[in-house]
Amino acid sequence: MAQLWNTTYTWRLRALMAERGMYMTTDIIPHLAEHGINLSSSQAHRLVTGTPERLNLHVLSALCHILGVTSDELINSQTHLIGVRPKAV
Repeated sequence: MAQLWNTTYTWRLRALMAERGMYMTTDIIPHLAEHGINLSSSQAHRLVTGTPERLNLHVLSALCHILGVTSDELINSQTHLIGVRPKAV
């Protein structure tokens, strides 16, 4: 029998930025630029206010360094068993 899992996650960028005194979505832009990542204000807004489906690992690493957190603190994930699929006979 194969187990079926559901994974959800919470993107905590906005909260972590606020804890460090960064309240505007564009506050992250110069910090990312120091890491060689150039975002427009609209890209920064989407990154901060939305929940990314895909994320470049360079961006993830830079955000963790800028905020002084691990990826687990930035992305809070939960995995739950939702059922079992019977084997084919």
